[in-house]
Amino acid sequence: MLDIELIRQDTEYVQDALAVRGTEFNIEKIINLDKQRRDLLKETEGLKAKRNTTSKNIGRMENDEDRSSLVADMRKVGEKISQLDQQVRGTESKLNALMLELPNIPDADTPQGTNDSDNVTIKVFGKENDFNFTPKPHWELGSDLGIIDFERGVKLSGSRFYVLNNAGARLQRALISFMLDLHTRQGYSECYLPFMVKEVNFTTAGQLPKFSDNIYHDVEDDAWFVTTAEVPLTNLHRDEILENDTLPLYYTAYTPCFRREKVTAGKEVRGIKRGHQFDKVEMYALTHPEESYKVLEKMLADAEETCIKLGLRYRVRRLCSGDLGFGSRITYDIEVWAPGCNEWLEVSSVSNCGDFQSRRANTRFRPKKGAKSKYLHTLNGSGLGVPRTLIAVLENNQRQDGTITIPEVLRPWMSGEDSIG
Repeated sequence: MLDIELIRQDTEYVQDALAVRGTEFNIEKIINLDKQRRDLLKETEGLKAKRNTTSKNIGRMENDEDRSSLVADMRKVGEKISQLDQQVRGTESKLNALMLELPNIPDADTPQGTNDSDNVTIKVFGKENDFNFTPKPHWELGSDLGIIDFERGVKLSGSRFYVLNNAGARLQRALISFMLDLHTRQGYSECYLPFMVKEVNFTTAGQLPKFSDNIYHDVEDDAWFVTTAEVPLTNLHRDEILENDTLPLYYTAYTPCFRREKVTAGKEVRGIKRGHQFDKVEMYALTHPEESYKVLEKMLADAEETCIKLGLRYRVRRLCSGDLGFGSRITYDIEVWAPGCNEWLEVSSVSNCGDFQSRRANTRFRPKKGAKSKYLHTLNGSGLGVPRTLIAVLENNQRQDGTITIPEVLRPWMSGEDSIG
């Protein structure tokens, strides 16, 4: 959520920032509702002050007739105050609903653009594998080895579901364990989180109201399946004031993720690239505002190290304003090369959200004892998304005979085996 004071004081700046994102929003609606709310509050507070003063005077009055007249007047004032309080609540509700629709303001370092074609590649790491044969895509490799079963996945749950068997299931579990252990060594505290949370968690994280159509949920029980571990991690310290010396806080967590994404069938979704259910390991940080960009660089480096240890060729792209996530100020995407698919696959987005989420969550820190609390900054990043990482591992480590070399860092979770097939 944006700072209402910023919107009041620098309306044009906010309107221009929204335009850079490609967001059409009449900021004057918020300005008008905010003024209406403040005017109502001023009138209400004036009447309450008058009632308090008059009540004291009534107690000192000796004339019964005068006292009765004032009591009657104050009864009317009380009724007016009740009406105004109701108007204040209604106005605040409308204002809050509009505030929740506003995305974050892009950072000065975020390049301007309209879509992913305007994203800027800032690094390419590693060399492309020199195959002496035409590499197969993972959907062929997995089917031939019997480790990915698309037909039974569809039979069980419908399109864009699959079953991992034997070494395929173990390889996915190995990736998750490897990532969690690596991030723990990098300084993150591991959390095991609920995979279903209450609606307020999604609002706080910035996924509601905008992405309501993409979230599986049970309205009756207020149970919402997480789309990413970022959602519960954002809420771990909701409505808390953290002490200065506890920051920064770093968390990592594995969760399955559930999303109702609508995507046209074809090359873009073939295989396991996009599914309604997938696994992901998340990195998350809460930090002092002045430290958040240093933390962003750390988290980006940590995600890159995950790719490097897996032996994957990758590139880092800075997202343009038109491709930026709703709650982000600045985002780096990490994409790995998949030679069988013949494309770059996004496995991580590392973002600085500034105080956007902490304002929604009312998560603050106290700079020093007795000082006024302030909103902290939150950052998040995938470390990594598992299905696409699995694709890259399979396709980059395939042999001409159709077998797969298991990356050395994953072998401890594969009973020491060095190959599949």
